[in-house]
Amino acid sequence: MTEVGRRIGERIDELLESLWDAGGTDLLLTVGTPPLLRVHGELHPVADHPPLSAEDTEALLVELLSEDQHKSWQVSNEYDFSFSWGEEARIRGNAFTQRGVTAIALRMIPKEIPGLAALGVPPVLAHYARQHQGLVLMTGPTGSGKSTTLASVIDLINTERACHIITVEDPIEYVHNHKRSAVNQREVGTDTDSFPDALRSVLREDPDVLLVGEMRDLDSIRFALTIAETGHLVFATLHTNDTAQSLARMIDVFPADQQAQIRVQLASALSCIVYQRLIPRVGGGMVAAYEVLVANSAVRNLIKESKTHQLRNSLVTGQQDGMVTLEQSLSGLVQAGLISYDDAVKRSLYPKDIETRPRLRASASASASA
Repeated sequence: MTEVGRRIGERIDELLESLWDAGGTDLLLTVGTPPLLRVHGELHPVADHPPLSAEDTEALLVELLSEDQHKSWQVSNEYDFSFSWGEEARIRGNAFTQRGVTAIALRMIPKEIPGLAALGVPPVLAHYARQHQGLVLMTGPTGSGKSTTLASVIDLINTERACHIITVEDPIEYVHNHKRSAVNQREVGTDTDSFPDALRSVLREDPDVLLVGEMRDLDSIRFALTIAETGHLVFATLHTNDTAQSLARMIDVFPADQQAQIRVQLASALSCIVYQRLIPRVGGGMVAAYEVLVANSAVRNLIKESKTHQLRNSLVTGQQDGMVTLEQSLSGLVQAGLISYDDAVKRSLYPKDIETRPRLRASASASASA
């Protein structure tokens, strides 16, 4: 990831202005269609803009990259970059080639970090943010708001606690200023060659809290577990479809003869797993639904005994420990009139757990008629 160090061109600036004014999150530039804005999760063409040609997308990339950066792009045909856009936002960019021509994806990240209450995050996450050790996993699909939620968690710690926070990210999205804590943010590709390289040396850097932007491989997972086991608070992300699947994903990365030991380590280090999905809000916008799995004694035993397929039962019965199933979260959003019943069902792996609540259908009908 490379920070663009010069002023961007006027055409790109105008397109980003359109994205900002629309309240969108992403700008997609690809040949054969007008520039596309992702607003409330859906792509919309920029009004009255003609389809882009191959010459257009290449010219727009030239507006974004310096001469040296453009040379690097021409070597690999894939290039990550980022830059600050005025006082409003940071932009994360990726240029890539498709069918022999240039395409660009830009993600807009507001500079202001929202609070956990504003995000509607379950209170249990703030509880674990205030602990001094353990492993907290944030999971969900790409674009589900994981980075925003973790940025809010880090900001909470930064505000309340005098400690040393290290983040390893690809790319750095939210920039944290020093408050009560010292925050050092390392970007893969610029400040370190890889996640494993950064994690291999992090214990020599006197951390109290560590954020791992993504656990992508065996080494990243192993180091994160070890760091959490040695008395540090570790936050990390995974791309999975529910909380239980996250545990299977981590364990299955390892060779069969190592998995028993990894299960023991994971059962010991884990504090909780939070799964997050963004759902279209009735009337416009997006709202997050959550699933929370807390590592109580029953959950730890299931992990050690390789019975993660039984974790659903613990989720359903663990409300006293702060656990929430995705279906319970979706149900609450439907009942509050924030999302439609149909959208809730589409995001659920257990839709019958929503359908068994008759009042949800009534709420969905009310939302639809409104």
